[in-house]
Amino acid sequence: MSFLSSTPVPTPSPTIDPALVTPGTAGWIVVVLLAVAVALLAIDMLRRVRRVKYREEINEALDAEQAAAEDGDVSPR
Repeated sequence: MSFLSSTPVPTPSPTIDPALVTPGTAGWIVVVLLAVAVALLAIDMLRRVRRVKYREEINEALDAEQAAAEDGDVSPR
């Protein structure tokens, strides 16, 4: 039972090479490429949203013109 009462001696942790735990140049390049890809996707999405919005406005204007033309064609006799 003496092994339970003895205080364990901690083992020293091994030294870690900082070059092995940092992302380095490759990690930086990956982060930059991801940032560029996200920016390009955001720009493309913004263009598509604007295009849909403008098409909707044009379709509403054309529908209004068509409705006005149909109302004008029906004349009481």
